[in-house]
Amino acid sequence: MNTDQIRELLHADITVEDKENRDFNAAFASDLMSDALAMIRNSPESTVLITGLCNVQALNTAEMLDIHLVVLVRNKKLNPDICQAAQERGIAVLSTACTMYEACGILYGNGLKGIAHGNDLS
Repeated sequence: MNTDQIRELLHADITVEDKENRDFNAAFASDLMSDALAMIRNSPESTVLITGLCNVQALNTAEMLDIHLVVLVRNKKLNPDICQAAQERGIAVLSTACTMYEACGILYGNGLKGIAHGNDLS
């Protein structure tokens, strides 16, 4: 599933554009960035991070894991400084009115799987 498909499914606004319209194979949802760091192990570049955390910690976590797309839920918005940092780091950001539960359900129902233990996406 690519960035444009995710945006359409979630009726999301583009906060920081993904100029490459990358493909993603998995998603991980959490507001605890320590969980993301502990759980996302394999192929983070093809994993979408879904969170309600709209501060620099989410961006730093995405950068550390080489995640290229962050979806902010509950209409959360990044402040202009963090938006600029996301652009500079090549991290696309979408914002949706969906709750985290709804966003995960919509994406899962349309074929985007969650990470499994050890990120085994078989």
